[in-house]
Amino acid sequence: MSLLHDGTGSQPSSSRPLAGLRIIEVSLLAGAAVTTPLADLGADVIKVEPHGGDYGRKMTWPLIEGDSLLFLHCNRGKRSIELDLKNPVGVAIFKDFVATADVVVEVMRPGALERLGLGFDVLQSVKPSIVHLAMSGYGATGPYRNLPSHGVAFDAWAGIVEPEPLDGDGCVIPDHVSIGLNAAPLFGAIGILSGVLAARATGEGCSIELSQAESAAAFDWLRIETWRAYERPQSEVTGNPTDGFERRAPGTAGMRDGVRYQFYKTADGHILFMASEREFWQNFCAGIDRNDLFERWPGEKIADHALGNEELRAELISIFKSASTSYWLEFGDRHNTPIAPVNSSKSLPTDPHFTERTEWLPSETHGAEMLPTPLRFADAELSHPGRAPHAGEHSEQILREVLGYDEERVRDLLSGDVVRQR
Repeated sequence: MSLLHDGTGSQPSSSRPLAGLRIIEVSLLAGAAVTTPLADLGADVIKVEPHGGDYGRKMTWPLIEGDSLLFLHCNRGKRSIELDLKNPVGVAIFKDFVATADVVVEVMRPGALERLGLGFDVLQSVKPSIVHLAMSGYGATGPYRNLPSHGVAFDAWAGIVEPEPLDGDGCVIPDHVSIGLNAAPLFGAIGILSGVLAARATGEGCSIELSQAESAAAFDWLRIETWRAYERPQSEVTGNPTDGFERRAPGTAGMRDGVRYQFYKTADGHILFMASEREFWQNFCAGIDRNDLFERWPGEKIADHALGNEELRAELISIFKSASTSYWLEFGDRHNTPIAPVNSSKSLPTDPHFTERTEWLPSETHGAEMLPTPLRFADAELSHPGRAPHAGEHSEQILREVLGYDEERVRDLLSGDVVRQR
C-alpha cells in the first residue's frame, strides 16, 4: 500500500513521496531528527513547542545568525506552533491536531505526553488509526529510564566511545561521530512508516517505543555480537582460516595489523588499500609490474590481510608514496583494484565524487548549507525541505488551515496565553 496522498503544497506529489503524511511532533534538542528524514521526503511535520520554543536553537555550536546548526538541520522542513500543553485548552487543541494526523511523535523522557493527559490510549480514542512513537534516551523501562541525558551518553552506554586518558587521573571525550543521535532517527522513521502502512491496512494504530542508546548499540552489532560469540569455546567459534583461525579483535580493531587492507601515505595524502581477495591483489601486482610480489605472497583466495607481514608493508609504503592520490584512484579504476580516497569531514566537500553528486541545500533557504537526504528517486527530483521554523512561526496558519478554526476563535487564542505567534 502506497504512502502517497495528494499533496496540498505547491510541489507535485512525484517530487514529494510522503506528501499528505502528517506528523505531530513534541521534541527538544537533537531528538527532533527522528522526523527529519520524513520531512525531507515531504511529510507535513508540525512541531508543537512550549512557550519560548525549543532551546535547542541555542544549544552547541556553531550558531548561525542566532540559531544553532543542530536546530536548523534537525528541524528543516517543519512548521511550528507554540502551545501550552499544561493548560487544558492546549490539551484540547492538541487532540484536535491528532484528529488530523497520521502520527504523533514525542521525544522526551518516558511518559511525558501521558503525564499531560495525552497518553496513547487518549490519542487512540481521538483517532483509532494514530501511530505513536515515543523516543527517549534509554527507553521506557530499565533502571536508567529517567536519567537525563545528552547525545554522547548513548554512545558511551553502547561502548562506542571510550574515555581518552590524560596525564594523571583526567580523561576527555575523544572526537567521534555521534551514533545514537543518527541511528535512532533511522530506526524511528522505519517504525513510523511501518506503523502507518499497518494502520492504513487495518484501521488500527500502534504505539512504538525507541531508545537512542539501544539504537547506538544496534549500529555496533558486529563488535558486540563478536565478543558474545567469543564467549563460546574455541572449538565452536574461530577466526578466519587465513589467520590460522586466530580470534582477532572484533570489527576494524582486528584490522590494525593488516597489510593488504590498510591505510597508506601517497605523495600528497593517503589512500585506503583493500586487496584482501587474491584476485584484487594479483591485479594490483600486475598493474605496477611487480608480479614478484604476487609470486612471493599470493595469499589466500579471500579475506587475507597479510596480517603482520612487515616486509610486504615496507614494500607497499614505498610503492604508494611514489605517486599522488589521484594517480592511485585512477589506477584502481583501470586495474580493478579496490583503492579508496581518504577524506576528513572538512576536506570531503572538495572530493570530486562528492562535488559531482551532492548539491548542498542552500543557506539562503535553509539558514545554513546542509547535506541533503542521500535518497534518490528515479525520474523525480525531490524539492528542498526548507528552513527550520522560528518558534511559533506558523501558529496562526496551523490554527486556520490545519484545524479549520474560525476567525473569532483564532483571534481569541492568539490574544491569550495558550497559543503564541511569533
